[in-house]
This record gives sequence, C-alpha cells and structure tokens, in this order.
Amino acid sequence: MDKLRRWSGGGVLGFVGFMLSPLSWWNDLFINVPLAIAFAWMIALVYPPAFMAAALVGYWLSNVLGFVLMHKSAEVALDRKSSRPLWRRLLVDLGVSLLYTLLIAALVHFKFIKPPEALVQLNMSK
Repeated sequence: MDKLRRWSGGGVLGFVGFMLSPLSWWNDLFINVPLAIAFAWMIALVYPPAFMAAALVGYWLSNVLGFVLMHKSAEVALDRKSSRPLWRRLLVDLGVSLLYTLLIAALVHFKFIKPPEALVQLNMSK
C-alpha cells in the first residue's frame, strides 16, 4: 500500500509539474499565461508600471516550478532521498530552467524558431 501511495503521489506531482513545465508547450495559453497574468496583477497592485515585467517573471517562475515538481515527483515515486541540501537542489533546478530559457532565446535570435506573430506585433507596437 505504501508503494501505491508513493507512486500515486509522485504521479500527481509529476503531472502538475509537466503541465507547468515548458515540456508541455501546448498548454501555455490555458495554464502558464493565466498564472503569469495573475502574478503580474498582484505585482501591479503595488507598482503598476511593472505589469509586463512581472508577467514575464511569473511565466518563467511557473516553468521553473514545473521542473521542480517533476524532479520532486521522481524522488517521491522512486523513494529516493537526496543527500544534497534543499537550497542546492533548487539552485540546480533554477540553473536548468535558466539554460532552457537561454536556449530558446538563442534559437529565436538566430531564427531557428519563429515566435508567434502576435508577440512580434506586440513588440513592434511600442
């Protein structure tokens, strides 16, 4: 029974992490972007000019949280205890997310991938 509980708990964490992570790019419109906008609204209550920057940070944080949850789900499901301290594990997850972000930015910059037309038009309108 303990193994079933561990696997199901790890599975739920993994599913939520996958849905938040950039590995499930197709769900951004329904999950990550609304979370980022909610985060930006909360920041904008205190400092309205920071809305757009807060939305970008909120979006990135939702992706980081997805990676962290997927990593944690594997630890729970496999009953593995890491010897590394929590701050170090979070730092590694943050680093992986930062590298992923830089990779996507480089691919867009060197025109290997093209951003959605709406983002390009939004950027051009300023």
